[in-house]
Amino acid sequence: MLNRITDAEARPGYRLWVRFADGVEGEVSLSHLVGKGVFEPWQDEREFAKVTIDPEARTVAWPGGVDLAPDALYERITGKSLSSPAPKLS
Repeated sequence: MLNRITDAEARPGYRLWVRFADGVEGEVSLSHLVGKGVFEPWQDEREFAKVTIDPEARTVAWPGGVDLAPDALYERITGKSLSSPAPKLS
C-alpha cells in the first residue's frame, strides 16, 4: 500500500471523500456497489455513513469487516495507475 488514508467522510448519494497522507484528496462515487454482496447493508444510506478509518491498516472501513483498498481509491481520484512503472529520469 503506497498511500495511507488520513481522513474520510461519507457524503450524500454514496459518495466518499478521502484525504491521503501525501495531501491528495477527492471524492469517489461508490453507488455502483450498493446492495451487492458485502455492500448489501448500504441499501440503508445510514449504514454507508458509518465509515471509519481502520487505525492499523489506514483503510476506509465499515461495520462487519467491509473495507476498500486505498490504492484503488487513490487511482480513481488521481487517474494515475499506481501499478505503472515509474517514468525514467533523464
